[in-house]
Amino acid sequence: MMTYVLVAIAVLFAILVINAINILREYERGVVFTLGRYAGTKGPGLIIVWPIIQQMVRVDLRTIVLDVPKQDVISRDNVSVKVNAVVYFRIVDPDKAIIQVANPFEATSQLAQTTLRSVLGQHELDEMLSERDRLNADVQKILDSSTDAWGIKVSHVEIKHIDLDETMIRAIAKQAEAERTRRAKVIHAEGEKQAAAMLVEAAMLLGADPRAIQLRYMQTLTELGNDRSTTIVFPMPMDLLSPFVKKLGAPD
Repeated sequence: MMTYVLVAIAVLFAILVINAINILREYERGVVFTLGRYAGTKGPGLIIVWPIIQQMVRVDLRTIVLDVPKQDVISRDNVSVKVNAVVYFRIVDPDKAIIQVANPFEATSQLAQTTLRSVLGQHELDEMLSERDRLNADVQKILDSSTDAWGIKVSHVEIKHIDLDETMIRAIAKQAEAERTRRAKVIHAEGEKQAAAMLVEAAMLLGADPRAIQLRYMQTLTELGNDRSTTIVFPMPMDLLSPFVKKLGAPD
């Protein structure tokens, strides 16, 4: 009878030891509680957790990719848009992630949604479309500081899509077309201004010496002579004839 009791005790002890053995991977940690009190964080590798008197909660330390669903955001210039984003975070302090917050993943998701609406609502639509990097950094900074008490590190936030209604898309297209037209007119005006300045400079250079004007006039006649037209009508400037008139009118 005593032998059976010893065998039963040995079997129960073996089962207890087997159940107490836990193996944690390199990216896992175990938050251990002894009789309900926090007893430390263990792992990775082989750890012993005695059943009944101890409990262990496994915590994954790898980076989690959280997809933030579309949020209705009203910009500072009263434009309604739908925005979604993706958040990259990981647990850096396992004991805080288990003790300080009931569900760290759900808490981070809800905080990301409210922070996204709050930050984007402070900016105009043009800033949302053109300054995403700055907005991503603002949202990441706020999330990281808020989740620090939970032992969570938010490493990156990326705004994925900003959806507009058809009316706003047409308005933006008209605005872009008007901006392109304005730029084209400005460039054309700048070109006219530069051309006028160069013409004035050329006229001053030609007017400095009458012979330069005569040479330019002869060059123009040469270019006209290369044309296929048979009849050419051109004015004769008196400046070209004045040297000959003076020569004829001068005494021998």
